[in-house]
Amino acid sequence: MSLFRIGLIGAGRMGRVHLRALSGSDTIRVVAAAEPSEAARAALRDVASHADVAAMLSAGGLDGVLIAAPSTLHLSLVRQIAAAGLPILCEKPCGITADQVREAAEIAERHNVKLQVAYWRRFVPELQRLHQRIANGELGALYFVACHQWDGEPPSAQFSVGSGGIFVDMGVHEFDQIRWLTGQEFARLETAIASVTAEPESAQVLCTLSGGSTALVSLGQRFRIGDVCRVEVFGTRDAEDCRFLWPPDGEAVFLDALRRQAEAFAAWVRGGPAAGASAADAVAALTAAEQAEGRT
Repeated sequence: MSLFRIGLIGAGRMGRVHLRALSGSDTIRVVAAAEPSEAARAALRDVASHADVAAMLSAGGLDGVLIAAPSTLHLSLVRQIAAAGLPILCEKPCGITADQVREAAEIAERHNVKLQVAYWRRFVPELQRLHQRIANGELGALYFVACHQWDGEPPSAQFSVGSGGIFVDMGVHEFDQIRWLTGQEFARLETAIASVTAEPESAQVLCTLSGGSTALVSLGQRFRIGDVCRVEVFGTRDAEDCRFLWPPDGEAVFLDALRRQAEAFAAWVRGGPAAGASAADAVAALTAAEQAEGRT
């Protein structure tokens, strides 16, 4: 089968991470990139670079598009790519409000293009095994799920302005992960935000789930050992502690999951099963983030 040719929008920090991850793929290749920064374009190798999205789309030769631009641009980019008739893999959260994701989904449906949202944890083998154990009933009825995401240091002020805040930028991963692992929806959320610094660098959300389970989302942006992600699950039959992203191997896990995600997207576009997060999943995650913030 021929390589799946993908166009990348955004060659900043996250775009460069995707390029590294996909450089090891045998089935998918980034062949073009759209990036307004001349310096960022100059750093690209073996990729046709364009100053804007319209130029990249006009050049043709693409089987799909990966959006890695700032979250505030997601909706407008989905609109532009869908109009060109190309399938879309959009970095989470696919907008900064649930309403924006709903609109993105409507646009994709109207143009009959596939839209997947990049919640990469669904492609981490350790989490996939945990997901299967829960689905098989090996842990029994779930009492409690605790999801921790702590970064080594806070992001830049420039990034924070367009990220949507700690719940939209970080929390959506945990909210999606809880729904995916448990198969339950959020019934009630209670939030506590640490106030020891001027910016909300840490927040905890206690969740009551639709099936009677409880969950904790623990977020932080200042952790000495580096970026970490951990899930603890407690059931009536068994429990599991899954430190799926932890130094010194965290980056390798992340890159591997991004590659698996993009390859699954390409397989879906070519007629295979949908394995990633849908727009409806993204709406649910952002709705939970808005509830945690007290916006709904």
